[in-house]
Amino acid sequence: MVKTVYSSSTIDIPDNVSVEVEGLKIRVKGPLGELQKDFSHAKGVGIRVEGDKIIIEGYFLDRKKKALIGTIAAHIENMITGVTKGFTYKLKIIYSHFPITVQVDERNNVVRIKNFLGEKSDRIAKIHGKNVKVKVSGEDVIVTGIDIEEVGQTAANIERATKIRELDRRIFADGIYLYERGVGIER
Repeated sequence: MVKTVYSSSTIDIPDNVSVEVEGLKIRVKGPLGELQKDFSHAKGVGIRVEGDKIIIEGYFLDRKKKALIGTIAAHIENMITGVTKGFTYKLKIIYSHFPITVQVDERNNVVRIKNFLGEKSDRIAKIHGKNVKVKVSGEDVIVTGIDIEEVGQTAANIERATKIRELDRRIFADGIYLYERGVGIER
């Protein structure tokens, strides 16, 4: 097994963002909010702030640890993008047999899908995280937030709630499907 002596990745910090690092815990604050993440599972990797740069580095790494440096850098870049611009996922409500009604229940932190394939009971999708906002606009469901993982998981929960098991998918194309992912919070 060949080991690399030194490997690092550098991320620039924008002017309107502040970053705090405590060991392998990182907190990113920006104009849209604050995110924090714990990378303590990444043994053999160090994170430090030097001026207006974040440096993720490690010594004597095999290829899995080198890949881990790139993964942590991508997570931190997503955190910086989230607190400066935010993320928006758009889903389309599609039905041909029974009209689907989608309602956001903010009190219970869920999305209720009514009359899916004529079912009497509601299908329920959990809204993941407190920073995620879900809005129904006509035939679109718009999921916005600052944490890409929470926004993506909420969109996946909504899409998975309308999964059809026993019926032919080519004929019964009813459901809610993701059709666009983007950077920036749509109001």
